[in-house]
Amino acid sequence: MAPVTNGRLLFKEIPTGYPVPGKTTVYDTSETIDLESVSLRGGSLVKVLVLSSDPYLRGRMRDVTIPSYSSAFPIGKPLDNLGVGVVLRSEDPAFKAGDHVYGTLPFEQYTIQGRGARLRVLKNEVKIPWSTYIGVCGMPGQTAYCAWKEYAFAKKGEVVFVTSGSGPVGATVIQLAKAEGLKVIASAGSDEKVAFIRSIGADVAFNYKKESTLEVLRKEGPIDIYWDNVGGETLEAAIDTATVGARFLVCGCISEYNGQPPYHVKNLNLIFAKELKISGFIIFNILAKYEEQFYAEIPKRVASGEIKYLEDVTRGLENAGQAILDVQKGLNKGKKVIVVAEA
Repeated sequence: MAPVTNGRLLFKEIPTGYPVPGKTTVYDTSETIDLESVSLRGGSLVKVLVLSSDPYLRGRMRDVTIPSYSSAFPIGKPLDNLGVGVVLRSEDPAFKAGDHVYGTLPFEQYTIQGRGARLRVLKNEVKIPWSTYIGVCGMPGQTAYCAWKEYAFAKKGEVVFVTSGSGPVGATVIQLAKAEGLKVIASAGSDEKVAFIRSIGADVAFNYKKESTLEVLRKEGPIDIYWDNVGGETLEAAIDTATVGARFLVCGCISEYNGQPPYHVKNLNLIFAKELKISGFIIFNILAKYEEQFYAEIPKRVASGEIKYLEDVTRGLENAGQAILDVQKGLNKGKKVIVVAEA
């Protein structure tokens, strides 16, 4: 077989604000690959099918000398993130041709994964779309499921406030909380997103761009649990309206991801006055405890329709830069997935 183009999305420049497609990230077609004869060096040849665009990718677009919980993207190399691919050829006994695998994959059409690559073979016995395995049945769903079990200590009848409620993490939290008998208050940034979070069970759903978060929480709270994807002024409102001993699950702080000046929370003294329990977490540090339980439970609940999800699909790796920007600006409607190739 003649070599084929191996399209890649390269990280070219550290942004100062939002990542700019064609500048921060550049689609490159200069590389080719012979799928039949390329050396596997004991590993596997994987065709990338779908990749995830997540808020935390912005934090990886930094100088490699700056430490953080996730590695920085090297200039001139393909980005990488969680994705699903199919094995075309393999010299690794852990994988065989035809296996669908989930794990960290580069933003390129074909990739050679070394022997012992940390990829999970997906059985998909419930026959849900492969894209769900990077959304509600992947890292975002795991974030919601694992942290809820580890830190929420939820009790029937309590009140939870969930930010970014239409996203894959927030939407899953809403449905887990409703299934356990909690009252759910949830916010989103558009009327369309508000309609979605209401449709999946939120008792109080509001557009934070049109209504005051503090006023809504004062009316509908107080809150016993706060799921924070936002930080800033929203965190301040949650602290103000929290009960004594409330649990705060801090998942992200997107209000400060793209160079926006930080909002200085003014009521931090209430953390000790209300004896708040604040749990910041990184999913990869608690996943092992719940991973097998998650895969045994959540795909079945998704397949049955008990847990609903919303996807925003971008087709073509050449459009991945825009997909990354859309997530940073909150323009995505549900989980942003980048379909690189059909299964």
